[in-house]
Amino acid sequence: MNKKIVVVGSSNTDMIIKVARIPRPGETIIGGQFSTAAGGKGANQAVAAARAGGKVTLIARVGRDMFGKQAIEGFVRENIDVGFIVQDETAPSGIASICVDEQGENSIAVASGANANLSRADIDSARDAILSADILMMQLECPLQTVQAAGRLAYDHAVPVILDPAPAQNLSREFLSLISILTPNESEAELLTGIKIDTPKKADMAGQALFDKGVQTILITMGSRGIFVFNKEYRELMPAFKVNPVDTTAAGDVFNGALAVALAEGKSLMDSVKWAQAAAALSVTKPGAQPSIPTRNDIDNF
Repeated sequence: MNKKIVVVGSSNTDMIIKVARIPRPGETIIGGQFSTAAGGKGANQAVAAARAGGKVTLIARVGRDMFGKQAIEGFVRENIDVGFIVQDETAPSGIASICVDEQGENSIAVASGANANLSRADIDSARDAILSADILMMQLECPLQTVQAAGRLAYDHAVPVILDPAPAQNLSREFLSLISILTPNESEAELLTGIKIDTPKKADMAGQALFDKGVQTILITMGSRGIFVFNKEYRELMPAFKVNPVDTTAAGDVFNGALAVALAEGKSLMDSVKWAQAAAALSVTKPGAQPSIPTRNDIDNF
């Protein structure tokens, strides 16, 4: 039976330009290739979990516009429960402007739109879905107080919580103590701990600092170097799979979505991390956010 993954988060439409290099401030680069793709960290993680084999419910807001309609239609095609996606009457759907260079690195600006209106009332209306979840996944592209309310509800009813603390911002010790698994990248972990993470030793120090704030398990994503795993049992760097990156957009979201499914199915932490790393590695070999997300069969075969 598919495990229930509930995602509280954002839905955006990505406007993508492939360029030779990321423009510097004040610079215009001509000749890029343009495309659009479904995105948003919450939506990406929901689709990643669904394709990895989870039974997924997304709690989100979109605008009552073309982008919102297309987003919901896309979720339905992925067999995601859209019963708690609100079409906002007062704000447009979120969009992200993304530049991707020839090495696959990206630079992203987001107009939050309806994502900024996701509220405590939206969490309350989805209470039963959250309480029946095997895992709750969250990020920080929606209002922090809404994310905190969802985390508190899950924690109080023993539902494990995975938090991707992106975009980076300061988080209270009280909120961090609700988190079962925190998945920051190097810059996000640095903001949360004040430790610049340029070596596995520094990642270990940051992991200890976050563990001391109450997080049960910390998985610091270190790009091509791998994932640093820290909890009361493990303190080690798991190397990444070697691939030729085309576009790193949504790699972290794919990792989180696959991780949630693996853990919900009862895989060990280390096996879950390795399986999620495989999913993320596959995703960077294709352009776009949701178009690059692999299926369960893809991950297993890889």
